[in-house]
Amino acid sequence: MTSTTLNQPTLRDSAAMRWIVLLFLAFAMFCSYIFMDILSPIKDLMQSTRGWDSTAFGTMQGSETFLNVFVFFLIFAGIILDKMGVRFTAVLSGAVMLVGATINWYAVTDMFQGSALDQWFTDNLNYIPGFDELGISPFYEGMPSSAKFSAVGFMIFGCGVEMAGITVSRGIVKWFKGREMALAMGSEMALARLGVATCMIFSPMFARLGGDIDVSRSVAFGVVLLMIALIMFIVYFFMDKKLDAQTGEAEEKDDPFKISDIGAILKSSGFWLVALLCVLYYSAIFPFQKYAVNMLQCNLVFEKVPADSFWATNTVTVIQYCIMLVVAAASFASNFIKKNKGLKYGMLVLAVVALVVFCYMGYMRQSAETVFAVFPLLAVGITPILGNYVDHKGKAASMLVLGSLLLIFCHLTFAFVLPMFSSNAVGGVIVAYVTILVLGASFSLVPASLWPSVPKLVDAKIIGSAYALIFWIQNIGLWLFPLLIGKVLDQTNPQLVSDLTAGVITAEEAAVSYDYTAPLVMLACLGVAALVLGLVLKVVDRKKGLGLEEPNVKE
Repeated sequence: MTSTTLNQPTLRDSAAMRWIVLLFLAFAMFCSYIFMDILSPIKDLMQSTRGWDSTAFGTMQGSETFLNVFVFFLIFAGIILDKMGVRFTAVLSGAVMLVGATINWYAVTDMFQGSALDQWFTDNLNYIPGFDELGISPFYEGMPSSAKFSAVGFMIFGCGVEMAGITVSRGIVKWFKGREMALAMGSEMALARLGVATCMIFSPMFARLGGDIDVSRSVAFGVVLLMIALIMFIVYFFMDKKLDAQTGEAEEKDDPFKISDIGAILKSSGFWLVALLCVLYYSAIFPFQKYAVNMLQCNLVFEKVPADSFWATNTVTVIQYCIMLVVAAASFASNFIKKNKGLKYGMLVLAVVALVVFCYMGYMRQSAETVFAVFPLLAVGITPILGNYVDHKGKAASMLVLGSLLLIFCHLTFAFVLPMFSSNAVGGVIVAYVTILVLGASFSLVPASLWPSVPKLVDAKIIGSAYALIFWIQNIGLWLFPLLIGKVLDQTNPQLVSDLTAGVITAEEAAVSYDYTAPLVMLACLGVAALVLGLVLKVVDRKKGLGLEEPNVKE
């Protein structure tokens, strides 16, 4: 490489091009986040139309990470990433997600019901040798056939989405290292999390479209978005290829992977603390998201909106979503307006006003899913602030401690305070909104502070493997806790399960009558464990000089 080539600006040197690349990656993850929770806001419909009780729903949702955890696919994904590079792995992950999502969609369609495939899944996979003895089987005897087949698709999707996660993280490191990396990672996750709100708003709308309930329409919506995600990864492929052509750098595959690399990663106490913090944080959030709407349905009283009311139309759904985008865009953009103070605060005022309007519309629509849709909105506004702070001031480990405290507070509020407002329509919704916003904000501390810390703990050539190991450990929690929540719900609501079995209450009534206290306390305990580890991490960082409290951008 000549000195002339070295001095030529590259795509990476252009702030605009760096952020355009980030936009492509974030939008792909936005689409994957939508599909990840596509059934969460319609858990009650899955129970009433497909016969999925809480155990079946939790088992199916936990299956997303089954292959990643027990077949070690995520470890292989990290090896693929290190050997084949970001570009190849990004496109591969997009294709795998799409295949799994398509299977998941077919499993909940009317076409599957009564088919030969339906009968096969009814008769088979009721006992998996070895897995059943260990208590980790993704199926069980009596599990609805549609839930079994849906679980198969969700396993495949899970392989793709977790591969995409480590690939996007590695891609951001490649494009932003030495620059605003924490801001980039935080912004990517904040934008991607808008997928949660999108899912909460549109999944129920598609399921109930035209007054005819069909849950497969919601899943089909997610499948179409994953097609777009694949296109985004393909576009990224060509931009990343051009960057390597400009820099003369070899793709990561030229740096061969060795088993000893994993050993080097596992010897780092800092790595283990970060990995365990990750699994505790994500286990307290992602599994909760899958049940959050149903939890609100069970703790708050929602009046049925008349069919001829404006608040029952699909038009109001679109309007509310547009207002949500205004909240997200205005709060996010305000972080990047440095010189014009009037414009900056004007954007913040616009975001706050739009957020109040969004919450009011959610209340008027009297639906739990539109209440929980507020979850990522505060995070979108403050994640860039947190990321920018970590980039220039540091204190990543301290932020993780703060996040743990907020996590504990929110889950205990849901468990003990929210039920006290069950008969107070306005008060209950206000408590729910505030707690959901704070929970979303606490979660924004993770991408802004935890993920940018990984490059400080391992060598650059094995970052892909390091992220893969963290994601694998994280996936153990993401497999276990959806399943645990479902089982705990059924075990701690024996009268409800008994009444449903005896036909005393209908499936529709049972779906919104669970007592969620025990699962929420269980999730709060994860926050306590994360708090302890966060404090330990601060001590280790100070003793070993890991640099987690130091800024990413050296002045």
